[in-house]
Amino acid sequence: MKGYTRYFGGKLVWFLITLVCAFILNFILPRLMPGDPVAGIVSRLAQGLSDATGVQAIYEQYTELFGTNKPLLEQFFIYLRNVANGDFGFSISQFPRTVADVIRASILWTVCLQFPAIIVGWMIGNTLGALAAYIRKGFDRVLMPVSIFLSNVPAFGMAIILLVIFGVNLDWFPTSGGYGFDMIPNASWDFVWSVFIHYQMPFWSIVLISIGGQAIGMRSMSIYELNADYVKYARFLGIKDRKIIGYVFRNAMLPQVTGLALALGTMVGGALFAEIIFSYPGLGTTIYRAVLGGDYPLISATALIITLMVLIATFAIEILYGFIDPRIKAAQAD
Repeated sequence: MKGYTRYFGGKLVWFLITLVCAFILNFILPRLMPGDPVAGIVSRLAQGLSDATGVQAIYEQYTELFGTNKPLLEQFFIYLRNVANGDFGFSISQFPRTVADVIRASILWTVCLQFPAIIVGWMIGNTLGALAAYIRKGFDRVLMPVSIFLSNVPAFGMAIILLVIFGVNLDWFPTSGGYGFDMIPNASWDFVWSVFIHYQMPFWSIVLISIGGQAIGMRSMSIYELNADYVKYARFLGIKDRKIIGYVFRNAMLPQVTGLALALGTMVGGALFAEIIFSYPGLGTTIYRAVLGGDYPLISATALIITLMVLIATFAIEILYGFIDPRIKAAQAD
């Protein structure tokens, strides 16, 4: 038990150190971007005004609102206090909406797109990889080139391929948006069907990218485990092959579980390309527009969400490994 406490305590310390460093960088880096985003708001609000004093007064009012007239260190402590209270301030590019409102409106779209796509891609890829390692022969010779191709196609490339083939040439699915532009969100069947058909191409662009890498990883780990000494010894003892294969694939799954946890942790960042290509109304598109608009309150909030998701996923898988990996159990017992 003492060994486990030391193991988990060490992981927790590194988690906190990484979180503090990430939080500081998350605050500083967006504010080093060139340009003055507040000036963009003022230029929109002051259209038609010829009085320079009035324009200057508007500018000073909004620099006070966003805190850009204060020293960077003071801004940091204000930011720290606001984040502790769950307040990320106003969005610059979508003013007067708050950052929390912008994120709340888009994050559900991203989670509903990314989470099922990652899970489906992970399950299909690992199943195909395990079958390729066990069956080999023709199945493996077909699967490997296809998996290598899929794993090397960039995310935006797969999205464009599906867009051109199924959206433009075949005209099977709409090419942009989360639902029809002429529709208002409601609980009707027409709206649900519109969301469903708009969902297909972003969903499958993510799934296809996931399948290739998962299949290659699972195949390699399964082949390694199938050739391990414990498998040969178990077969020599006459243990049924079905029982041996169960242990083989359970051991081969350990790195794949790590990959799944990290994929889920980075799902918001991974949504960026698919959402931009298909103009899907999720958090990836929100981040893209925030960067273009120099909206550092929104950039900081979304980056902080991604950072926390990655750190929590990594920490959770480290803790899980401490319980399920026999090698870690043995090390802590020593």
